[in-house]
Amino acid sequence: MLDNLKKYHIILASNSPRRRELLGGLGIDYEVKTLPGVDESYPATLSGEEIPLYISQEKAAAYLSSIGPDDLVITADTIVWLEGQVLGKPADEADARRMLRLLSGRTHEVITGVTLTSKSFQKSFAVTSQVEFAVLTEEEITYYVEHYRPLDKAGAYGVQEWIGFIGVRSLSGSYFNVMGLPIQRLYQELKQL
Repeated sequence: MLDNLKKYHIILASNSPRRRELLGGLGIDYEVKTLPGVDESYPATLSGEEIPLYISQEKAAAYLSSIGPDDLVITADTIVWLEGQVLGKPADEADARRMLRLLSGRTHEVITGVTLTSKSFQKSFAVTSQVEFAVLTEEEITYYVEHYRPLDKAGAYGVQEWIGFIGVRSLSGSYFNVMGLPIQRLYQELKQL
């Protein structure tokens, strides 16, 4: 499958072990390459899917000068969007507990922006999933944060971890998007290259 990708040297520009696992599941060869200090800020005027799309494109722009003619770079950014507010990666454990309290008993969106970049083209897309959390007790929130330390995760949670098992009441859309990479949509986009 995806024989059309053999002409490319695929680079996943992400430190996320979840994104590596998901891309690896497609059975394609790729290299992980990350640049230090890539800016993940965005204009305050952006909202919803505009934010991860902008950040994934900015990440791609950082690689453009260093890629060769056969390179295909995949960049991504995921946010949790709750009633007009972005929940990014928590600053510390207290911030993680604050975010989980906000998500408790409510429905939020997980939005991932993905950009495919080569020397000759760029294609971006965003995927949104709806996640409904059950009401979480303070004890459950503290247990999760102390045992799983979700400081590298948007919204301070990993759906594939303990908190997802006990807290996610329903999910509409791509489960893998909530993990950090909408792999089914990425597969469709890669097929069309």
